[in-house]
Amino acid sequence: MTPRAATLLGLTAILMWSLLAALTVASGSVPAFQLAAMTFAVGALVGFLTWIGRPNATRALRQSPLAWLVGIGGLFGYHALYFLALRFAPPAEAGLLNYLWPLLIVLFSSLLPGERLAFHHIVGALLGFAGTVILLLGSGSSEFGAGHGPGLIAAFVAAFVWAAYSVMSRKLKSVPTDVVAGFCLGTAVLSALVHGLVEVTVWPDTIGQWLAIAALGVGPVGAAFYAWDIGMKRGDIRVLGAASYATPLLSTAFLILAGFAQPSVNIAVAAVLIAGGGLIAAKDIMK
Repeated sequence: MTPRAATLLGLTAILMWSLLAALTVASGSVPAFQLAAMTFAVGALVGFLTWIGRPNATRALRQSPLAWLVGIGGLFGYHALYFLALRFAPPAEAGLLNYLWPLLIVLFSSLLPGERLAFHHIVGALLGFAGTVILLLGSGSSEFGAGHGPGLIAAFVAAFVWAAYSVMSRKLKSVPTDVVAGFCLGTAVLSALVHGLVEVTVWPDTIGQWLAIAALGVGPVGAAFYAWDIGMKRGDIRVLGAASYATPLLSTAFLILAGFAQPSVNIAVAAVLIAGGGLIAAKDIMK
């Protein structure tokens, strides 16, 4: 697979993650870690199904402790911290700190062997960040209080965890994408354990909610991670980092289409900044 094709495949992960909010709302009142356990189990199944007819695919699970630590630590660590952030801090502020991860990916990529951080990558990432600030601050936040500190810290650390996971995936380029199925399964097990300790089980009430959970597992919490892994390992990591700022914008757009949010001037301005930043950062692959 060429770097261009891998980058384009990585961009599909951003599109799938944009459906995360709308599908999560549609899934009903299932507790966060229970939802993570259910959807990551489906995500693992998606990967294992691709092994059919490939008996040697099981060898992908024979990886170093470092690979497993990065994989499960990245997937479970990020989602656990993000759930804590949403529980203890206002969504807008938590989201703003969390969406430092695209900028961090762009900056961290300069530490990788053979990678060069160009001026237009930085400009594109900063424009995307500016658009995200406008988008999230215009979403209507609750009042900030001293008790929100732990949640904001969790959101901040979550950004570093996901950026580190993404960039370390490039460092572990020899680790096959097939092993992501194992990472998803490990994340599902850990999420189920945490759910059993801190949450009360609530099952979906309708077929529509079950379908939303299945869709989450197949797409945003399934195929997206496999596509992202390929993009990080073989594509342009700087372009993918900057383009990731499209996630909150597209997510808002899907919420509007689903009737869960209303259009606004803030969204329009954010769209211009984020789209412009993405085009600037991605100019290398558009030639």
